Amino acid sequence: MNRVILMGRLTRDPNISYSQSGDNMAIARFTLAVDRRGRRQDGADQQNADFIGCVCFGRQAEFAEKYLRQGTKVAVTGRIQTGSYTNKDGQKVYTTDVVLDDIEFAESKNAQSGGDSNYSYQAPQRPAPSAAGDGFMNIPDGIDEELPFN
Repeated sequence: MNRVILMGRLTRDPNISYSQSGDNMAIARFTLAVDRRGRRQDGADQQNADFIGCVCFGRQAEFAEKYLRQGTKVAVTGRIQTGSYTNKDGQKVYTTDVVLDDIEFAESKNAQSGGDSNYSYQAPQRPAPSAAGDGFMNIPDGIDEELPFN
């Protein structure tokens, strides 16, 4: 089984290109900095990062182009793919990339942009039961604009 799950931050904006074939498919390449914890010889925690090359195609690449920027924290799933090519100097170069199937944001936009450190979540107030005692809640006035359906 070849399955990879990673969480990290983009080291720079994705590099977007398009295939030369007739379909003109989008291709996005970027590098994720993924934390790796370890211990130093003196027993103290040491934190390093691995820099892992990722590539995605089609709709995933269009998503990356539109929404991902340097520093964005994402969770990705995919598979490891190896390959090789001969560079212009005639030397064989070996490659390892993670070909992505899925990309998800790993933190809120507010947290990514620094957010408001004084912000605290407050749950919305529940409507009071109707006076008739029929088990139904009263719907507050003006809530129709907040419903995702009508």
